[in-house]
Amino acid sequence: MSTLSLSLAGRWQSRLSRSGLLLLASLLLAGSLLLDIASGPAQLSISQVLHSLLQGEGGDGVIVWQIRLPVALMALAVGAALGVSGLIMQTVLHNPLACSYTLGISAGAGFGAALFIVAGSSLGLAEAWGLPLSALGFAFVAGSAVLLIGRRRGGNAESYVLAGIALLFLFQALLSLLQYLASPDALAQIVFWLFGSLYKSGWHAVGLMWLTLLLGCGLLARDAWRFTALGLSDERAASLGIAVARLRWRALALVSLLTGVAVAFVGTIGFVGLIAPHMARMLLGEDHRLLIPGAALSGALLLSLASVLGKWLSPGGLIPIGIVTALIGLPFFLLLILRSKGGQ
Repeated sequence: MSTLSLSLAGRWQSRLSRSGLLLLASLLLAGSLLLDIASGPAQLSISQVLHSLLQGEGGDGVIVWQIRLPVALMALAVGAALGVSGLIMQTVLHNPLACSYTLGISAGAGFGAALFIVAGSSLGLAEAWGLPLSALGFAFVAGSAVLLIGRRRGGNAESYVLAGIALLFLFQALLSLLQYLASPDALAQIVFWLFGSLYKSGWHAVGLMWLTLLLGCGLLARDAWRFTALGLSDERAASLGIAVARLRWRALALVSLLTGVAVAFVGTIGFVGLIAPHMARMLLGEDHRLLIPGAALSGALLLSLASVLGKWLSPGGLIPIGIVTALIGLPFFLLLILRSKGGQ
């Protein structure tokens, strides 16, 4: 067999093995979904969950279909959205610590939600849709500001990172001011919302979240090979005919959409967008044709398992999912910092 044939055979074997990893991750995700539905104050067996899913809302089906399934599906969609968002931000900004949580977009959404909690009642707006819209609007404000400031400073990766860090501190300062001015009731609501929670998820919100996820990931997947080239360097991507500044602008706009919708429905959830891309890279390499679904599966699995862990830690209570992901993500974040320092 010729050297070319051996090379092609090895490439196909590698692709098949990585596709097998994606299939394994999908199976693990299905198991985590069933475990998430089964967990809770009223413990259900996996067989009861499967029976309820097949038979409808009779008996235990009311618990499964009306309460637990929407929450479990929201965890998958939000985790996938944050995982893909983190992957794209790390790629286009050439920064392994970049994600929507660390670069201000989530902080903008949090400020928008807090602003509505403090002032929305005086405007006569319903919280069910006013709060998510306010959070989503300020997520776009933050994302647009990162894009505009970064582009004005030259459009390179460092410019966007610096703009994101500046906006992160700005929105955190504004949020602290709102908390200082808020009434005790509003302050308690702000704090609980900022922790992140899946338990207010209904079927309408789940449908919108999944629609946004499929739309955003579909548009990002069209540029998969461009992201792979950009991951090497701006110069290498430009030499291949890629409009780097335009690609970075388009990518960060879609990241703002995915993050804004996720944060609008469930609150601020940190570290998923930071951890999931690194999990995917360790298993799948740097090919974004595999990395985009890999980051989505990793983020969904991470948030689903965090939901299960939260129920196990407090069987009779509702621990906000943002606290669980922070406890999981902080050690990983410190490990990334130490590895980056050691690699210099």
